[in-house]
Amino acid sequence: MSKITISNLNAMKQAGDKIVALTSYDASFTRIAEQSGIDVLLVGDSLGMVVQGHASTLPVSVDDMVYHTANVTRVSERALVIADMPFMSHATPTRALDTAGRLMKEGGAHMVKIEGGAPQVETVRHLTERAVPVCAHLGLLPQSIHQLGGYRVQGRGEDAAEALLRDAVALQHAGAQMLVVECIPALLAAELSRALDIPVIGIGAGADTDGQVLVLYDMLGISVNQVPSFAHNFLKEAGGSIGGAIEAYAGAVRSRRFPAAEHTLA
Repeated sequence: MSKITISNLNAMKQAGDKIVALTSYDASFTRIAEQSGIDVLLVGDSLGMVVQGHASTLPVSVDDMVYHTANVTRVSERALVIADMPFMSHATPTRALDTAGRLMKEGGAHMVKIEGGAPQVETVRHLTERAVPVCAHLGLLPQSIHQLGGYRVQGRGEDAAEALLRDAVALQHAGAQMLVVECIPALLAAELSRALDIPVIGIGAGADTDGQVLVLYDMLGISVNQVPSFAHNFLKEAGGSIGGAIEAYAGAVRSRRFPAAEHTLA
């Protein structure tokens, strides 16, 4: 079983093959996810909500992220593992480098993910110039939920869309090797995917990105939180089999059956 690298994901983008990503926070779900064909495992700070029971991702610490990332990488044999940099852990380039160092050295992450646009460009450059692979994150930013005023679609309107596109290009030029876009209009997500050379992974961003990611607990329908409208209960579809649910999700993404119209934001 060969390890997936960013080079493999770039080749998939060029070939038009969909990238399948899913969150994971522990060894057992990681093993099932890899056996079910997941390409990218994201150790998301969403664990603060679905594992720890918080109302947002803000309370998650770097120690939490290191612990859960290590749980995943101990058993991962195939997937590229990305670890979220939690709230305020990347407030300055120096602090971001310290956080990324822990996530990679202690947690074993292959890449780190940073939320934010223009204010994060210099931090992304600082990290990538020091051999830290970075996945950027634009659109709905859960760490900025109080500033945004709620979980709302981002990038609507010409000015907002142009700003998001500018940020995406700037982050790519700064060295980001992947981009996650969350809760943005499908047409904007498709434009971003065409404009960028790096893989663009969508969540609530329509079917025309280079790949999809969902929160594991949402796609199994077991989250303690309200499941977002762009998710789908694959566990019910698979008759209660967790492995079958993840296989169904991966197959639906690769065959372009998910996300469907009902999961797409205008």
